[in-house]
Amino acid sequence: MTDALDIRHYSTDQAREIRPVLLEVYAEVYADSIKDDPFNGIERFASGLDGWSSRPGWTCAVGYHADQAVGYAYGAPLPRGARWWGGLLADVDPDLTRETGTRTYALSELMLRRPWRKTGISRRLHDALLDARPEERATLLVRQSHPKVHALYESWGWKTVGDLRPRIEHAPLMHAMLLDLPQR
Repeated sequence: MTDALDIRHYSTDQAREIRPVLLEVYAEVYADSIKDDPFNGIERFASGLDGWSSRPGWTCAVGYHADQAVGYAYGAPLPRGARWWGGLLADVDPDLTRETGTRTYALSELMLRRPWRKTGISRRLHDALLDARPEERATLLVRQSHPKVHALYESWGWKTVGDLRPRIEHAPLMHAMLLDLPQR
């Protein structure tokens, strides 16, 4: 199943074209929690997707099997003075949270439809998104209620910075993580 995977890349210019596919996958992946968790609501996600995909440097990697989208990853560079670190609950060196606009790529979403989980496709999407990024590092947030996902990212080399509560209504407590990217 993973051999026939076709990973296609999209940028801000193609965001409107790929939006319905991203929303369809999201609705399926989060079907159980959408009805019970306002943070996971489709409208909130769609708004967030629109915000992310309009950012300069937004990129998206979508995995297809026989023209069916099986999952995707997307993100964008953090702008100078980004609010990303604003909800950090840990005391860290201020330089760690200094954003220049070219220092850090934020991996906002990585999701996979159920039949393709535990096949290595998540890692392939992750790597396809981050491969050849010019930034020195990447960051992401993982819900603290998802310890298996947190452990998976750690196994890929991500390091936990500390707890973070995004400044978004109904946002859960997260682990903020960083990954050093290869310098080219």
